[in-house]
Amino acid sequence: MLNETNKKPLIILTGPTAAGKTELSIKLAKAVKGEIISADSMQVYRHMDIGTAKIMPEEMEGVPHHLINILEPTEDFNVFLFQKYAKGAMNGIYERGKIPIIVGGTGFYIQSVLYDIEFDENTKDNNITYRNIDVVSIDESKTNNADKAYRNELTKYYEENGASRLHELLKDVDPESYNTIHENNVKRVIRALEFYKDNGYPISEHNKEQRAKESPYNFAYFVLNQDRSILYDRIERRIDVMIKDGLIEEVRNLLDYGCTPDMVSMQGLGYKEIIPYLNGECSLEDAIYILKRDTRHFAKRQLTWFRRERDVIWVDKDKLPDTDAQLKYMLDQLLLKQITV
Repeated sequence: MLNETNKKPLIILTGPTAAGKTELSIKLAKAVKGEIISADSMQVYRHMDIGTAKIMPEEMEGVPHHLINILEPTEDFNVFLFQKYAKGAMNGIYERGKIPIIVGGTGFYIQSVLYDIEFDENTKDNNITYRNIDVVSIDESKTNNADKAYRNELTKYYEENGASRLHELLKDVDPESYNTIHENNVKRVIRALEFYKDNGYPISEHNKEQRAKESPYNFAYFVLNQDRSILYDRIERRIDVMIKDGLIEEVRNLLDYGCTPDMVSMQGLGYKEIIPYLNGECSLEDAIYILKRDTRHFAKRQLTWFRRERDVIWVDKDKLPDTDAQLKYMLDQLLLKQITV
């Protein structure tokens, strides 16, 4: 399976939410004898089907899918775990003589595998700026008491002195982060200060090293996209279908199961917006309005991420209006990159 560069093949199919990745990914996997690895931060959870637009077994058409329904919604999930599970799945796919296809819209998950991002050995957390977007989510199980004490100290300083004074602490130890992190992004400011204390050098230097890494794979990085107004219409119609299919009841069942609003699973789009309605804090109409608005904003952020990534191949649905045309274009690109079984 190695090409002339002696790198293993890897295909990525991504794009904003509701762009139509699922249907195209099935056709692509069949065409190249591939297996799909989900790069969706919420589809890993069981009992969360409607709000995640999760592919159902009968829709997979015999194509193996990985990293779907592997965790309970009460468990944490982060980019470190995604990388670990994804690389494990890839090893098995290569052993079977197939090509792994990473499919999903979580850009920093994809990036963690594509560029084999190295994580802080002390904390194994997600608090690194991977190329374009800031990730702020700490794996508490890997954080020692000294780390927690310093974080608590910084949090107390912020509460007593405000965001601006906390931000000023970065000025001497990490001028670049001081200039690029907004003072109101308190979590990122605290993480940058923690990183410097733990490692003795700025997190901005670490990020530069990670951004400069070359991928260990011979890859094709496809980004599915279409006119913004059409995409937004697809998003709104999909949410209407989710509500009709029982999203409210799904969220209610998750709360009855023991999930709480602060859990990672409940921070996903489609869940955090419905909880206030179920708690009597807003009307259903307001909850749906907020969900549609936030999902549109999320799609816009996804597109911003992909535009800044290196070596992406845009699959423009406005020029390639059906999946057969999109597939042919992608297969032609794979031939140029010598990505074959």
